[in-house]
Amino acid sequence: MKTRKQDCRKKPYEKVTFQYKLFVVGQIQNGQISANFASKKYDISRSTIAYWLKKYSTLEQQNTGMSKQDEIKKLKERIEELEFVKDFQQDVIADMELITGVDLSKKLLPKSLAKEIEQKKRKISKENGSINALGLVNKLSTKDSNQTKPKK
Repeated sequence: MKTRKQDCRKKPYEKVTFQYKLFVVGQIQNGQISANFASKKYDISRSTIAYWLKKYSTLEQQNTGMSKQDEIKKLKERIEELEFVKDFQQDVIADMELITGVDLSKKLLPKSLAKEIEQKKRKISKENGSINALGLVNKLSTKDSNQTKPKK
């Protein structure tokens, strides 16, 4: 004997309060329950819960008061911070490669980053002089450095 599945009929419309919607959405966003479990527990369709999540998560962002301009400003500051960290790391890698004489950046990093590190190494070696095989720095004498600098 086969059992028949229940017909898929729409439920009659029930007005749900704003607080109830926020309660369900809050539980899902906090990770207390999943959307599927909420659908079963509160007898709400998954599409309705997905709609509530989309609608009320953007409402929550608007209530935090962060405008687009503030968000852009914050992201630009974060970009500057990350660029500073990247430059610092490249300087450390360049110094390490100059001291050890091993070019790890060419082997391990993408070509664009390896080129930037190579440029930093050239800049450092021009500023500090050259490094001999023993790792000792051959600095320019003051007489040589005065001749290479343009006079003002």
